[in-house]
Amino acid sequence: MTNLKVGNQAPQFSGVDQNGESISLNDYKGKKVILYFYPKDNTPGCTAEACNLRDNYNDLLDKGIDVIGVSPDSENSHQKFIKKYELPFRLISDPDKEILNLYDAWGEKKMYGKTYNGVLRKTFVISEKQSIEAIFEKVKTKDHTNQIYEELKI
Repeated sequence: MTNLKVGNQAPQFSGVDQNGESISLNDYKGKKVILYFYPKDNTPGCTAEACNLRDNYNDLLDKGIDVIGVSPDSENSHQKFIKKYELPFRLISDPDKEILNLYDAWGEKKMYGKTYNGVLRKTFVISEKQSIEAIFEKVKTKDHTNQIYEELKI
């Protein structure tokens, strides 16, 4: 665990998106980014979160903010998820959980009395200078954009 905090430099990462194209944090230098981690394509909470960000994507871009999603799902799964819900932003496939671990988004979870390791739903807002501007560990999936706006006071 790296125990990331607001004000820390965001960990550099690189991976592949839904089209197998390389993507890294360095590609977004000079731009604010919402980097969100979610457990699984096509599940109710993850769909609600992705669609909320989709519905507000143009407004986010107008405010100078781009969006990147990360989950362990395959590129093929991401392509289907994007097509089904017309998502306009890139999704990173992280099956080896390298980026998830860099951002403390993989860890112990509990469900129905059982403990297991899985994706911890988290969102990081990364500044133009690539420092962490905000961290959300309790994501309101259906109203995530407003949650971000309230925290950033925009």
